[in-house]
Amino acid sequence: MTSSAPSSRRLFEHELQERLDVVLFASPSHRSIDRLARSLEPLTRCQQEKVLHWAGIATRTNAEIGYLLATLAPVAFEQLDDEGFDAWVIAGLDGYDRDGLRRATELLRDVAGFGAARNGLARVTYAEVEARLTRFIQGLSGRPLALRSIGSDSAAWTDTESLFLPERMAERPSVEGNRRLYQATAALLWAQTRYGTFNADIDAAITALPDRRLALDWLSLLEAVRLEARIADELPGLAREIIGLHDAWPDVLTPALPRLQAPQATVQDSLALLPGLVVRGNKPPKFTLVGTLDPTAARWVRADRIARETKVLRNALVALKGVGGRRQGGEAVLDIAPGDDGAPAVRVDGEVVALPPEAQAAAQSLVQDLGELPPEALTPAGPGGWLPTDKEGAGPDLINERDADWRYDEWDYHRGAYRKGWCHVYEMDVAPGAAAYVGEVSARYRTLINQIRRRFEAVRGEDRTLGRQPEGEEIDLDALVDAHIDRRSGIEPSPRLFCRRIRSERSMAAMFMVDMSGSTKGWVNDAEREALIMLCEAIEALGDDYAIYGFSGWTRTRCDIYRIKSFVDRYDETVRRRIAGIEAKDYTRMGVAIRHLTKLLAAQPVRHKLLVTLSDGRPDDFGDEYRGTYGIEDTRRALQEARRQGIRSYCVTIDRHGADYLKHMVGPAAYTVLDEVAKLPVKLADIYRRLTAN
Repeated sequence: MTSSAPSSRRLFEHELQERLDVVLFASPSHRSIDRLARSLEPLTRCQQEKVLHWAGIATRTNAEIGYLLATLAPVAFEQLDDEGFDAWVIAGLDGYDRDGLRRATELLRDVAGFGAARNGLARVTYAEVEARLTRFIQGLSGRPLALRSIGSDSAAWTDTESLFLPERMAERPSVEGNRRLYQATAALLWAQTRYGTFNADIDAAITALPDRRLALDWLSLLEAVRLEARIADELPGLAREIIGLHDAWPDVLTPALPRLQAPQATVQDSLALLPGLVVRGNKPPKFTLVGTLDPTAARWVRADRIARETKVLRNALVALKGVGGRRQGGEAVLDIAPGDDGAPAVRVDGEVVALPPEAQAAAQSLVQDLGELPPEALTPAGPGGWLPTDKEGAGPDLINERDADWRYDEWDYHRGAYRKGWCHVYEMDVAPGAAAYVGEVSARYRTLINQIRRRFEAVRGEDRTLGRQPEGEEIDLDALVDAHIDRRSGIEPSPRLFCRRIRSERSMAAMFMVDMSGSTKGWVNDAEREALIMLCEAIEALGDDYAIYGFSGWTRTRCDIYRIKSFVDRYDETVRRRIAGIEAKDYTRMGVAIRHLTKLLAAQPVRHKLLVTLSDGRPDDFGDEYRGTYGIEDTRRALQEARRQGIRSYCVTIDRHGADYLKHMVGPAAYTVLDEVAKLPVKLADIYRRLTAN
């Protein structure tokens, strides 16, 4: 009898060459497959198959990574077990997703470092602390400061809008120690933006010094001493954490400590001490948490931010001047100065007037940068109202001029792992549509809407009967029969022989996720809008909490979520006009939309949560990667994540081929396929009633 199990015989060199030619099809032709096959021949068959499997997957991401992975595999198997080998590959692919080919190459080549961490030596990665550090820095800064990862061998630095931190920390003997090192490093970078490190033109100040790199290294250390003292004045607990993570400052700085640690010390004090240190030619000792300085990048980023925020504040003052100018007795007297809480306060004719949130944030940021508000920021820019999006260019393109509102992982079924922070999500309101549209639809379907409302009101008013109660309005016949049988059998009968009616109390929140991809243009888009109008009219009769969001986008870097109705919004004229404004956009990257809306839905304080998706087809996006199995598997995983959070999901689609993939993607009893677009408005209301009935 012939066994069907794969042979355990090792593949020979010529067999490996054939297999490698297939999996590394995109690799540059000058690479030697012969030499690579020869290096893999001594591995076990299991290891050879694992290398071929991962090399094929990695090549789909980048041909260079696939070849490098196969090249390094013999070394990796000397230091890692099978599970460690898989984790090493995934770490390299994640590095490519975040930071590109160079970073992935660094991670894969550092087999020893990866193996050391796997063997119990303390190591903390940026990904592990990113969420915690982001909240920590947000609490410290009072203004947006993004966090970014860089190579593990690179020093931390900031351009005053982003903090760049090493990919991993492995200097402390414990995981907690390395986490604190991350926090201290980030805190000192924040302090550079808060306490005026870049208030001076550093490039100009060090031009005359003989060694620019050495000057910047010493200046980083001098500023760390000064900034640590400033932190100690305002945040003594944080300062103690920082001090506990580094050795004593070098003896050469001892005479300078009183000057640097004085409460009034500035970056000018550090610059004044710098020449005496640089001319000696000695390099400063290395402190990981000190980081480095890039004054050129910081100067440009800072100047651009100050110009933007000055413009925002000036435009805001136009509106305030306008309010005063309409008062009797001429134009108002405008004054801006620190308020009781230290934040900038605007007064018109002596009365405090609240700045719009964007302008208030701009004023606070300017004070942090400059120590005061620049005179040009206090001069109104001219006639006209204040516009928070006062920028040039078309509206949709502006979305790429700001950082993503959120970043979400995405499931890569090839790797069997998540791509960290892969999808960039931007949330915005739908542009309002025609004011008369909702009224026209409501009038056209008035009879049908009334019928649906009556059905929903009946659901709301239904009573529930509780049987086998100790007291109640009616006899429970089933309980009475059981008691009679018990008595005849010599068993003490239960006294619970009554029924009691109680009013059903609904505790429901529903999220409707509307496909706004380009394929919905025309009849599908019209049907979606009509269905949402009829649904809103009906749910209002139930009193359930519900929200409506649209989704579309263009690749992973532009995943757009369109707010139509949030949970806190009332079904008023604003929401009605947003429904009227729903229109076809771009593509259908569905997994990230599910993750974002699941997050919003999970926050609702109710017992039952429902996510309903309206779509006209399978997940899709620009390019080939997300189409087909990749997008279906990512969407399936996102729905599984929602289910683990107690959220029930349901999909309504008009894709006639939906049965081919929906059963696998959403589950056998969690979807409806409509054969006609015209059925959507009525069918959606009926589906919701059935899903939420007690």
